[in-house]
Amino acid sequence: MRIRIVDAFTDQPFAGNPAGVCLLEAGPWPADSWMRQIAAEVNLSETAFARPLPDDPDADWDLRWFTPTVEAKMCGHATLATTHAMSSDGLLDGRVRFNSLSGVLVASVEDQLITLDFPVSLPAVIEAPEGLREALRIEPVEVYRTEPLGDLLVVLPDEAAVRSAAPDLIAVAELTEKFAFRGAILTAPAERDGEPPAAGYDFVSRFFAPGHGIPEDPVTGSAHTGLAPYWAERLGRERLVGYQASARGGVVQVLLAGDRVHLTGHAVTVIDGELKI
Repeated sequence: MRIRIVDAFTDQPFAGNPAGVCLLEAGPWPADSWMRQIAAEVNLSETAFARPLPDDPDADWDLRWFTPTVEAKMCGHATLATTHAMSSDGLLDGRVRFNSLSGVLVASVEDQLITLDFPVSLPAVIEAPEGLREALRIEPVEVYRTEPLGDLLVVLPDEAAVRSAAPDLIAVAELTEKFAFRGAILTAPAERDGEPPAAGYDFVSRFFAPGHGIPEDPVTGSAHTGLAPYWAERLGRERLVGYQASARGGVVQVLLAGDRVHLTGHAVTVIDGELKI
């Protein structure tokens, strides 16, 4: 079976967020245990498995995502990577509908830019959970929980604080498990020198999900379904650009469209090979 590694939310190789992509034949899913083993072997934050649905009127492909340890309910960068692989193979004509654990997700391709249509995950203010400051090793400005994804959204005072943050990942894993968070998002406004920000993005973020086998995710599309409504309200604009300030880094263009968020970015295939099992 063919397997690819695609860097998502970047137009340069070895940046953005790499995802494994396996496009399967039509028919039953392989065993969950086998897909988990493949995802663990690939050892990226997510590996996507997709199979065509020739007789489904509501979706074109089934799509599932696996971290090295668990099946994910939603993954933006691996969906973008899968769409890129399908487009490269000539398997879609500008648009594809994926059936997933998060419902039907639509992806479209235009001029090598891929846009994902995902449900919004609204942030609600919460009290800082016990142990948050110790786990993050930083003082938050505001704390939110996004629903339905259940991310812990922590607002910091400035971009420098996000970039320099060095959380205690063991403590973050314990905290997210105790309070049933998927992961922890750190975010702040971009450093500004006039309008628009000189850096070319409006806000920065980082995402940590050590409890799901992802110490720090390079670029997290799904986290932007909660970042988009927060920053849209704060900055007064529905169309924004986010930069995820991980070691690899990546850019996510976001558009808040009612109860949906459009996530747009590039992707690059860096490895194209064959499983020998």
